[in-house]
Amino acid sequence: MLDYRFIVENLPAVQANIANRFMKADAAAAAKLFAQRTELATGLQALQQKRNANAAAMKGNLEAEARKALIDEGKKLKDDIAAAEAELARTEQTLEAEARRIPNMAHPEAPVGKEDKDNLEVKRVGAPAKFSFVPADHVKLAQDLDIVDFDAGTKVSGTKFYYLKNEGVFLELGLIRYALDILTKKGFTPFITPDVAREEILEGIGFNPRGAESNVYTLEGEESCLVGTAEITLGGYYSNMILPREKLPLRMAGLSHCFRREAGAAGQFSRGLYRVHQFTKLEMFVYCLPEESDRLHEELRSIEEEIFSGLEIPFRVVDTCTGDLGAPAYRKWDLEAWMPGRANPPSPEGGDWGEVTSTSNCTDYQARRLNIRYRDGDGKNKFVHMLNGTAVAVSRAIIAILENFQEADGSVRIPNALVPYCGFDRIGGKS
Repeated sequence: MLDYRFIVENLPAVQANIANRFMKADAAAAAKLFAQRTELATGLQALQQKRNANAAAMKGNLEAEARKALIDEGKKLKDDIAAAEAELARTEQTLEAEARRIPNMAHPEAPVGKEDKDNLEVKRVGAPAKFSFVPADHVKLAQDLDIVDFDAGTKVSGTKFYYLKNEGVFLELGLIRYALDILTKKGFTPFITPDVAREEILEGIGFNPRGAESNVYTLEGEESCLVGTAEITLGGYYSNMILPREKLPLRMAGLSHCFRREAGAAGQFSRGLYRVHQFTKLEMFVYCLPEESDRLHEELRSIEEEIFSGLEIPFRVVDTCTGDLGAPAYRKWDLEAWMPGRANPPSPEGGDWGEVTSTSNCTDYQARRLNIRYRDGDGKNKFVHMLNGTAVAVSRAIIAILENFQEADGSVRIPNALVPYCGFDRIGGKS
């Protein structure tokens, strides 16, 4: 969350940022509560000083009447302090709840807009595929090649679940190892993270674990949830800790299953593997000094570009608009891969872009909520900056591979970089 004093001292800018993000939060109420908390804390301190003076006076040689007066005063001070502490605690709790609704400040260059159509394209890499035939979408390809079973997934687990099988299994494992090898060479420490996290960690990262609009699966009676990304488990790894300055930046690569309710998600482009309830993802995460976060954000983006350039998949980079950033992000880059199966109607040269990765600089917004700090050179504890980025979301990478590398006979070529990991260079049709 934002620093309370920052909210008070920059109230118009904070209010404008909330409006630009199309979120509901009351920065003025937070500022008022902060003033109330300060006043209550000052009053409590004054009462505590009186109590200390009263206790000191009791040590002297006193007449019985004077001693009784001090005892009575001490009892009243005790009651007054208890009441003041309770009121201060209530005010602090209300202040924190109000402040947690306020999103992070957005980067000055982030495009102002409400949804993904307002994102700003900044770069394209590779040319969209053109075919001598009408390409199929990934759903048909996966079923014809017998590498994904959507029907069995629906029967056993429900809609938006699926089975990977045959070459699809090796394709997923190959994508993971391909991306993991790139990350480890760049100094990322590999992790396989838990698929469950406490609600307090989700809230600290900025996810809403409950409510009608929540995208999170909660575990009943456990005060914990299935994670939607390893950002949650990697971000919670150092909660309530002080990190050595000389160890920063810390680069982590976390492999996890991801579980998302995807409430309300529907439409032609959400079918198949694009928007599912469970998938595998390799996530990058960085803890760093504040002055390093802009540079490291660009580093995460360049790694995402390297991974998809190596897969020979055409993509574009977009600067995400304020309304699509999510509360914790200061700035976010998305990579959108070309997906020929999105052509409507189907055509040899048609298609559209679909998001495959994103990387966010969350500055100190998450660190404040999770209490993750470092000791600066002046001996003071300061909040780290935290960044995250998708190395590979496997289900969406599979979509891009199937649709871009399909051939007229129904087979799919495997990108050269993946062949050593998969053990085959083509997935052929099955009768």
